[in-house]
Amino acid sequence: MSEIDWRKMPPLTALRAFAATASEGGFSAAARKLNVTHAAIAQQVRALETDLDVPLVWRDGKHLHLTPEGERFAKALADGFSMIQSAAEMLRADTSEKALSVTVPPVFASEWLMPRLARFWKRHPDIPLSLLPDARLVDLKEIGANIGIRFGVGKWPGVISEFLTAAPQVVVAAPELLGGRKKLSLREMAMLPWVREGDWPEQMQLLESMGLVPAALKFVDFPNEELALAAAREGIGLHLETEALIVEDLKLGWLVKIHELTEESLGYYIVRPPGRLNPAAKIFIDWLKAEA
Repeated sequence: MSEIDWRKMPPLTALRAFAATASEGGFSAAARKLNVTHAAIAQQVRALETDLDVPLVWRDGKHLHLTPEGERFAKALADGFSMIQSAAEMLRADTSEKALSVTVPPVFASEWLMPRLARFWKRHPDIPLSLLPDARLVDLKEIGANIGIRFGVGKWPGVISEFLTAAPQVVVAAPELLGGRKKLSLREMAMLPWVREGDWPEQMQLLESMGLVPAALKFVDFPNEELALAAAREGIGLHLETEALIVEDLKLGWLVKIHELTEESLGYYIVRPPGRLNPAAKIFIDWLKAEA
């Protein structure tokens, strides 16, 4: 197939107007089909004739006919538009059959989403769902995700974000590290070791907002949130965590909340690329909001 010279290609609106005129038998019928005015169709067809320098239609009283050139061109357009429509329908079918892919922070997935997910599958068994746990700020299109859940203040370039749930941050520790205490002063917190996850730089700013000096604290570093939380449960150090993710830990007494931050801008947000949202993604988003 030869390379297309797009500079010589007539406008798509004019091609569509003529193709509809040919298939429907007139300007008025084509206008109804395309939901535009009679005048708009006639103007587009005349512009196409001028662009091609070839008459495509002629009138016999009230009836509109195609010239021989118009008939050949109409057939070529019908074949071309039919191929485009078939290809588009195949893509839509492929998209509807694929699993709905959702990228989500691993701890949010295990502590918040998984305990609720059985209810979604019970209500929507026909929607295949694929979770992509990833603590990084990943590009949705690059990893093939339909939507994502992110922690932050809801402002990221290139995506539409919708608030899902608040994420108040709390300082927690295992009971054995606290020696029976339920609250600690800033001085006492500064004297104990801290468990820190390496992929969350904003935590230093949050500690500063409490009045602590991060440079003066002793940290035990872990590569991700799951290991840091596991270490906190073992009493290795104090830990800053999202309260919604440790509800069971607090309820069962595995961790004790000793301080709550007042930062209100943080939360979990649903993010998606701009553009059309497929039906399965919309159903999942609506379900997430209802569960929050």
